[in-house]
Amino acid sequence: MSQKVLLSAKEIDIILHRLACQLIENHHDFRETVLIGIQPRGVFLAERLKRLLENDYGIEQVRLGYLDITFFRDDFRRGEKTLEANKTRIDFLVEDKKVVFIDDVLYTGRSIRSALTAIQSFGRPSEIELLTLIDRRFSRHLPIQPDYRGRQVDAINEERVLVMWQENDGEDKVYMVKQ
Repeated sequence: MSQKVLLSAKEIDIILHRLACQLIENHHDFRETVLIGIQPRGVFLAERLKRLLENDYGIEQVRLGYLDITFFRDDFRRGEKTLEANKTRIDFLVEDKKVVFIDDVLYTGRSIRSALTAIQSFGRPSEIELLTLIDRRFSRHLPIQPDYRGRQVDAINEERVLVMWQENDGEDKVYMVKQ
């Protein structure tokens, strides 16, 4: 197995600031906007963005929820591996709100399709956008594209993109791993 560093901690930090500024451009004070981190790995990115928006850019009370899509996946109960559910935590209404889905890697688009179905249980958003740190653009199975992307990566199928977060993995780095 070989791995190559795609993004260092400093590059991730720069990208997070750029993404936060793009969100501010489009959502201003976030009164009508909610952030939804897609479980499990999108939550780390969503929490970082919330912190940046509040602490560095003075946006007050950014609403952040976590959405578990396990039971909405089209591969649920199809494989050998038992899927383990995460927690959904959305303690606000999404009815008529602008929802920004946040995930670390956009690969086939199937997770986002699942999230689109799952969010309907919490109301009908006025619009939904997608923010992703890494966009693997040549791997899509569904016509889903990010509205905000940190970096576009051309990875072939036997290559994986691993996003590491300080809070969970002990470092901020993005690797391309070839198996």
